[in-house]
Amino acid sequence: MGLLTIGTFAKASRLSPKALRLYDELGLLTPARVDPVTGYRLYAPEQLDQARLVAWLRRLGMPLARIQHVSMLESAAAAQEIRAFWAQVEADTAARRNLASFLIDHLSWKDPAMSSTTKPLGIRYAALSDTGLVRETNQDTAYAGSRLLAVADGYGSAGAPASAAAIDALKRLETDSIPAGDLLNLLEDAIEQAKHAVHGVAGTASSPEQAGTTLTAMLWTGSQLALVHIGDSRVYLLRDGALFQITHDHTMVQSMVDEGRLTQEEAASHPQRSLLLRALGQGADGSPDMRLHDAQQGDRYLLCSDGLSTVVPTDEIRRALSEIREPEQAVRELIALANGCGSPDNVSCVVADVMELQQ
Repeated sequence: MGLLTIGTFAKASRLSPKALRLYDELGLLTPARVDPVTGYRLYAPEQLDQARLVAWLRRLGMPLARIQHVSMLESAAAAQEIRAFWAQVEADTAARRNLASFLIDHLSWKDPAMSSTTKPLGIRYAALSDTGLVRETNQDTAYAGSRLLAVADGYGSAGAPASAAAIDALKRLETDSIPAGDLLNLLEDAIEQAKHAVHGVAGTASSPEQAGTTLTAMLWTGSQLALVHIGDSRVYLLRDGALFQITHDHTMVQSMVDEGRLTQEEAASHPQRSLLLRALGQGADGSPDMRLHDAQQGDRYLLCSDGLSTVVPTDEIRRALSEIREPEQAVRELIALANGCGSPDNVSCVVADVMELQQ
């Protein structure tokens, strides 16, 4: 079979002539020959497979620069690259879904005090942070108040002041009244203030680009908890005896698990399991996950740094949260469990119970 005209090639590859001309200009799909007189582009039949791959990847929404990279790879490597791209698309979609859910709940929110049939709820809480058995200093900060619950895990030469600065920036939410329509904006402003505070602290460090912190916080609104999450500290919910992790780790290893490149078992012992993809710090991606959680009487929330979650088995965490009634005793037991496992890192815990207020 001879060379194909651009019209014939476009029909066979399901790419428009306009797209083919663009891909030629970008060097993505160069014609086999260009007629020196007419300037018509002519394509070889063996280019159809590459053109069809480009067409399918465009339907996936892959950027042209990445398509160019994929088209140069062997089949196995190309498949791996497509898998990684789609995992990122799904992660981005999940983040947008969470934000959409947050906005819907936020805009639909009603003050529970306005309903005579709604039982007023409140929280009782405790926070504790411990240096652990290996580290010389504690770079974690844990905080619990009547409205704000937070854990921050600092890193680098200014990790301790960075984690403290991040939580201090959120503490004004304890005293501010929060009209239903302003919740999202207040949280966004607070996160921006936390970023600026951490950058200010990190700027005084010996290696400012390597200093920062995670930040995981929940704000009590009276019937809901608004979650803000950046990094690999976690939030767990104990409800009706079952324990649920309600945050997603922003780490390189977790992204590899999401992409199918690692199993959860392999991730647990991976040497880069603490490498963060999101954090508050100079040059870091500080975009938070945000969502609202409807509270139920009897719910128990645990916020913790990875000094607990990476060393204490989930079943042991669930047992401690289920069996120990008082939040203060629960945080002490959880830190004791971490220390019993060798506690190679700082460990911080916040436990909060949702309870009916006495009238």
